[in-house]
Amino acid sequence: MKQLDRNKTLQQLDGKDWGEPTFDSHLVQECHRLHRVPLRDFTVEDLRITIGQDIGLDYLVPLALERLHADPFAEGAHYPCDLLVRVLGSDARFWQSHPDLREQLVAITERAIELFPTVPDIASKTVTRAVIRAYDEFKKQQRPVA
Repeated sequence: MKQLDRNKTLQQLDGKDWGEPTFDSHLVQECHRLHRVPLRDFTVEDLRITIGQDIGLDYLVPLALERLHADPFAEGAHYPCDLLVRVLGSDARFWQSHPDLREQLVAITERAIELFPTVPDIASKTVTRAVIRAYDEFKKQQRPVA
């Protein structure tokens, strides 16, 4: 994957100005705002939100994988591993066309699952179930269609 200019925004990278939001919801407002934020300034929560909406995956998934490689339990605003769960749930077509990134995600997820027993304060049953459920769904979506 080519080196990204982290000083650029999604708007600059994809060449599309979304203009002002026309729907009055927090999520829509936030996605429009994040479309104009330099990649270097994206937080875990920003990545969780945009990837959860399948926005800018070509640019943001590599950033998310960097964060998850450093800390597979990276937490946005909800719970430990919420970024991992969102990345696992992103567009299956993206993963099918990026096998190198898919391999990284599989390795990170399997490492997180292996580490759960060693970090009981993070690995509540709810978090463990959320990650395993998202991973199982991810694996199903990656199977070739017969």
